[in-house]
Amino acid sequence: MNAGISDITNWLDHLILIYSVTIMLSYAGIWVVSGFALRRHKRKERNREYEKAVTSPFELAVSVIAPCYNEADSIVENIKALMHIHYNNYEVIIVNDGSSDKSLERAIEAYEMERVHFYDSQRIATKRVRGVYHSSNPAYHNLILVDKENGGKADALNAGINVSDKEHIVCIDVDSIIEPDALLKLARPFLEQSGRRVIATGGVVHLANSCLVQNGRLVKRRVPVKILPRIQVLEYARAFLMGRIAWSSMNGLMIISGALGMFDKEILIHAGGYLTGTVGEDMELIVRMRRYMYEQKLPHRVSYIPDPLLWTEAPEDLRTLGRQRNRWMRGTMDTLFFHRRMFLNPAYGSLGMTGYPYWLVFEWMAPWVEVLGLVYFVVLMVLGSINWHFFLFLLGFIYVFAVTFSFFAILYQELTFPLYRKGSQIMKLFLSALVEPFFYHFMNVYWSLKGNISWFRGQKDWGAMERTGFDSK
Repeated sequence: MNAGISDITNWLDHLILIYSVTIMLSYAGIWVVSGFALRRHKRKERNREYEKAVTSPFELAVSVIAPCYNEADSIVENIKALMHIHYNNYEVIIVNDGSSDKSLERAIEAYEMERVHFYDSQRIATKRVRGVYHSSNPAYHNLILVDKENGGKADALNAGINVSDKEHIVCIDVDSIIEPDALLKLARPFLEQSGRRVIATGGVVHLANSCLVQNGRLVKRRVPVKILPRIQVLEYARAFLMGRIAWSSMNGLMIISGALGMFDKEILIHAGGYLTGTVGEDMELIVRMRRYMYEQKLPHRVSYIPDPLLWTEAPEDLRTLGRQRNRWMRGTMDTLFFHRRMFLNPAYGSLGMTGYPYWLVFEWMAPWVEVLGLVYFVVLMVLGSINWHFFLFLLGFIYVFAVTFSFFAILYQELTFPLYRKGSQIMKLFLSALVEPFFYHFMNVYWSLKGNISWFRGQKDWGAMERTGFDSK
């Protein structure tokens, strides 16, 4: 090998090594910070009595907004579950986003809904609202149904915000299962804020695949039977119990799950509501709300509750999962592109200096770095320039690090908020962590790259999400 090629390979060796060490150190930092944050939260929550708060007149006034599109088979049960949340002062707003099935008719019939006169202030521009309905049954006095032209999830949420009558907004997926005390826990940071204004709160989302669900309530927790959703349980544990709580502690949180989040309505409206031109409206909204606060020089924070608050269904087949990950990457790229002026901009505090760069370098760039690393490895192998002992050592170290990270996510979950009582179920998660790096990681890289390509091609569609439904037996 001549001197020029040798210099290039040495430079690339160092570059890849620096990137690898940096990303592992960042994960290790998240690991440590989240551990301390979970400990503080558990100590703080030990003496909380949420049962007494249910009847408290001092709780926040909350509007729960649930978009609905072609949910005729489950809409009645889904609404019933939302109507039984343990909270004192809330309204439920179901937004029928131009469903082509019988969703609207079944909701009207089941809950005795009557059309009422309503002036749409259009504080946030949306597709045309065709009608607003209230229940004539006193038992459902806090239930509102909005019927509008189809405009997508973000547009439906904006319509619900326009109709809402409360000071705080909770946005939720109508086909998810919310814990009875979820609103009490989401509201707590708003009530305890001091110095910095809390503009949004989010919490842990868990997967209900294979769990027993009856009457809109999760009554028995089970580890998913199928391997794909089981590995996604690990992903969610790493993301929610380690990643997001750590970033919240550092005031660098950029995302709250679109499945469940509580927002300060005043700030949400000032920021412009949900953006309809992206498939990553949940992440983009948080970044835009925070950007607004920074530009107005208003101290603020986005709080995160590491308690299990919501259960949802994860994709169980590769095709649906691939569409989901493709959409997630496109949404991430939209947010990073729309708010690119924040990158390493001290005017945006910890979000501009740490949160945004992290997502850019380790979330968006990571798949490309892995592919380039693979190409580089093949070239070196052809040239016969691989130090196999060092390569195998590095490969083994990365594998052990990844598995250990997953192990700690499982331990954090079971030591703080135990989900699975049987040791055999927890063992299934540990075994899944051992096999995950061999195939699942590479599929995620592939789907992320496809998401990049789709974004550059201008693809904006949501992508069909096929669901099998919750297990009721």
